[in-house]
Amino acid sequence: MTQQPTMTKQPQQVDELLARMSLPEKAGLLFHPMIGIGPGGTLAAADPDAGLLAAEELVLQRRITHVNLVGTAAAADLARWHNHLQDLAASTRLGVPVTISTDPRHARSANPNTAALAGVFSTWPEPLGLAAIGDPELVWRYADTVRREYLAVGIRAALHPQADVATEPRWPRVLGTFGEDPELVSRLTVAYLDGLQGPELGPGSVAALVKHFPGSGPVRTGEDPHFRYGAEQAYPGGRLAAHLAPFVAAVRAGAAQVMLGYGMPVGTELPPVAFAFNHEVVTGLLRRQLGFTGVICADWGVLTDACFRGEHRPARAWGVEHLDPAARLRTALHAGVDQFGGEARPDLVVDLVRGGQVTEEQIDASAARILRDKLRLGLFEHRYVDPERAEQEVGNSAARADGLAAQRACLTLLRNAVPGDHARLPLAAGLRVYAEGPLRAALSPRWTIVSDPHQADVAVLRLPAPFERRTGKIEAYFHAGSLEFSPATMDRVRAISAVVPTVVDVYLDRPAVLTELAGCVAALLVSFGVDDAALVDVLAGQATPAGRLPFDLPRSQQVVLAGQPDAPFDDPYPLFRYGHGLTY
Repeated sequence: MTQQPTMTKQPQQVDELLARMSLPEKAGLLFHPMIGIGPGGTLAAADPDAGLLAAEELVLQRRITHVNLVGTAAAADLARWHNHLQDLAASTRLGVPVTISTDPRHARSANPNTAALAGVFSTWPEPLGLAAIGDPELVWRYADTVRREYLAVGIRAALHPQADVATEPRWPRVLGTFGEDPELVSRLTVAYLDGLQGPELGPGSVAALVKHFPGSGPVRTGEDPHFRYGAEQAYPGGRLAAHLAPFVAAVRAGAAQVMLGYGMPVGTELPPVAFAFNHEVVTGLLRRQLGFTGVICADWGVLTDACFRGEHRPARAWGVEHLDPAARLRTALHAGVDQFGGEARPDLVVDLVRGGQVTEEQIDASAARILRDKLRLGLFEHRYVDPERAEQEVGNSAARADGLAAQRACLTLLRNAVPGDHARLPLAAGLRVYAEGPLRAALSPRWTIVSDPHQADVAVLRLPAPFERRTGKIEAYFHAGSLEFSPATMDRVRAISAVVPTVVDVYLDRPAVLTELAGCVAALLVSFGVDDAALVDVLAGQATPAGRLPFDLPRSQQVVLAGQPDAPFDDPYPLFRYGHGLTY
């Protein structure tokens, strides 16, 4: 067996590597672009329409050694693709291995800007569902499963967990958080890190990029900072410390890397520029006050404009839009950023150094942190993975069973029907059930399915949480706007519930105003990324709903608009409080 690098040897190895590197090779370390996968695990050709470069261009010409995988494939094909990419890296002058990262891949959401469908990986609840269960041991088991499945296909960096505190209920990214309570978010983030990284980063670890520092929850408009109209973060309640708490815990727990948020603070003593360009946040707060010594990565696309499927995407350079990409890069480097996600412009670094605007010593400091993590992960010694083992490990029966059990457990019963009502949960055997869409097939083995509510004993409906649909190709993926159901949705539910006792499950990807709904249905559940099969098991009583709300649910949109975006639990009279949940 090849000798693993020891902690005492790593500084010397880093110094030796840096001494051999040219400036362009060092510059390549500072970029972390996206990359596709070809058919059968081949290296994909360039996809200009999606803004993706070919692997040969990235590795051989731009000397990139970090890539963020988009797209999916069979487990063995993912492993083969990884090995092909490492072959390419091994052919370079110094043979520096590539670190492959990914957004979350173990749930049912599919916003291509933030997460991927589970595909061949085991399927679990969204992080909100894990928060509804609230068990750090379960979160550790989940993260350990993610670690083992990632390792099998060669993914060595996770662009998660999302340690943001969800204090603004309209924010479209609440789904990826552990909810509204800073203390719970902190505990579950630490458990997540332990499952991914272990006691210290090593050859059996997946490096975690904890995001989005210093906490992206308090968005002033309730929108998302992927877009300029959602860029401002406000702290009228003076609660910045609540948002920092999970990151303080993560740094103490040994988080390898931290990703910065897109937002820009307003109404504070901090400069009103995006966090990637904010020296007081990156160096002053994260490096000096929190004592973080790992890699600091800017979120994707803060330097250069891009085009995705014909839609222009401006750089998320909020507050410094007037600067050109080179000036933005210089500002971010001076702020203390080590690496840039979604970008592949090492030429700009070379030009800045050769033009005397950035010192090579500064580049060396960032390159050293990045190389140190490659060495700690054992990438130089164990460059390849086994496709056959990948097929056996990824999505195996034990992992899928654990994921399904967690889906059942996160279901949260807010209100049950009165005893004797056909809608009383668990549902009795022999009932005639009205349902719609794919849910009919999941219900049919246990109950008689009818197509007319008038012929049913009970109706079962699944609804998505309300949102205002946006027109842009990218914006449409972000569920933003009002938390109230549309009149058309409520008219349909009222019409059905007027005919037959009705059970409703609402998929909460963020909080929702359930006041009208709770007033007209017999039983009300909420879920956080749950398959129909898991819901049916709970409806039938084969599993018990064990979830508790990971945030308050407001009574009205007006209450939400009157709230403070940075303050947890500032609603004095929520419809359902944090921690509410019934059981059988």
